Amino acid sequence: MMINYINLNTKHLNVNKSLPTNSTSLASTLFDIQPFFPAINMLFLLSLFLLFSFPYVTFSAHCTTTTSTKTFQKCITLPTQQASIAWTFHPHNATLDLVFYGTFISPSGWVGWGINPTSAEMTGTRALIAFPDPSTGQIVVLPYLLDPTTKLQKRPLLSRPLDIHILSSSATLYGGKLATVHGGASIQIFATLKLTPNKTKLHHVWNRGLYVQGYSPTIHPTTANDLSSITTFDVMSGTTATHHSNIGTLRTVHGIMNAIAWGIMLPIGAVLARYLRHIQSLGPTWFYVHAGVQLFAFFLGTVGFAIGIRLGDMSPGVQYGLHRKLGFAAFCLGALQTLALLFRPKTTNKYRKYWKSYHHLVGYACVVLGVVNVFQGFEVMGEGRSFAKLVYCLGLSTLIGVCIALEVNSWVVFCRKSKEEKMRREGIFGASDKGSGIFR
Repeated sequence: MMINYINLNTKHLNVNKSLPTNSTSLASTLFDIQPFFPAINMLFLLSLFLLFSFPYVTFSAHCTTTTSTKTFQKCITLPTQQASIAWTFHPHNATLDLVFYGTFISPSGWVGWGINPTSAEMTGTRALIAFPDPSTGQIVVLPYLLDPTTKLQKRPLLSRPLDIHILSSSATLYGGKLATVHGGASIQIFATLKLTPNKTKLHHVWNRGLYVQGYSPTIHPTTANDLSSITTFDVMSGTTATHHSNIGTLRTVHGIMNAIAWGIMLPIGAVLARYLRHIQSLGPTWFYVHAGVQLFAFFLGTVGFAIGIRLGDMSPGVQYGLHRKLGFAAFCLGALQTLALLFRPKTTNKYRKYWKSYHHLVGYACVVLGVVNVFQGFEVMGEGRSFAKLVYCLGLSTLIGVCIALEVNSWVVFCRKSKEEKMRREGIFGASDKGSGIFR
């Protein structure tokens, strides 16, 4: 899908097409290039292995049903923030007793848990948020309604009565009354709710923030884990909704597939077209290799793109504007490149040069957007300082280094052959010493 973006005018060279491919000049050209091919192959295989072997694992605390004041019947480990919930459901009166286990991320921060009666998203959640009282320093827990203005940060989040039946609520630090709030301190938020009969599947939302202004909790961090702190489960059976339990796996698959497709294979396909097409002994083989790599990369990237769309549908409260826009742009450019193969003019067609210009522009734009979006994806997944990103950076740097070496080699060979051709025209070399091929 990528073709060499520099077309050197070699018509002035004296090309002897009848010379065999094993001539001295062509052999020296192949000798100059071939040592770099194993490096490209090893880079590709090493990147695949490290990306697939890297564990994208989210740590979660082990749940417990026992507290210092009461014991619950069931518990569940939540997928983010080392949080968990234990509960007891009383079917005869539809009453739910529960405790939410969370952790602070700063001494002046807050920890909250709530229920969204309508959908699995932050907006509309009825929350209980615990934090140190600004005047006394004691832990307080207050009710808050997370309406759309909260998400848009149009006004401070203020405590207000909730429209759900909360019979009681309290909070305590792990360690008792003498415990102090600090980064990593554990807290238990207790609540007793009166549920609607026959409605036992609840959407649970939880999060934590860095500080509180007065009695108004401020916005929480926006990493992938923080924006994914939503789950749905049935308090009667303890069964977690399937689509939420699959989000972590789909996110991992989405990241790996797109990193390989858009961030590794597309650049390698461009490099293959750039440097293989000038080797006469390969004939049209370079085109089939280039097209095969790029088509497979686009197919793999399309699957990853579709998984990303599905993840967006499964996470209505989570939005990554820049990552989403870059993904759509890269996919559209890749689709245009694929369709361009169907309208590829013959080499004798007068519109061929315009098609090549289009192919180069769109193709390299697709590669650049794909690589940029891979880095954006690392930030979205909270892997901005991870081992996986380091491996990818090393692989991409190696590929860039190989390209620089091949480019320098190409120019050296081209300049040498141009000099030899000039000397032939001036009669310095005899007819028997004529050139044996071109590199560029």
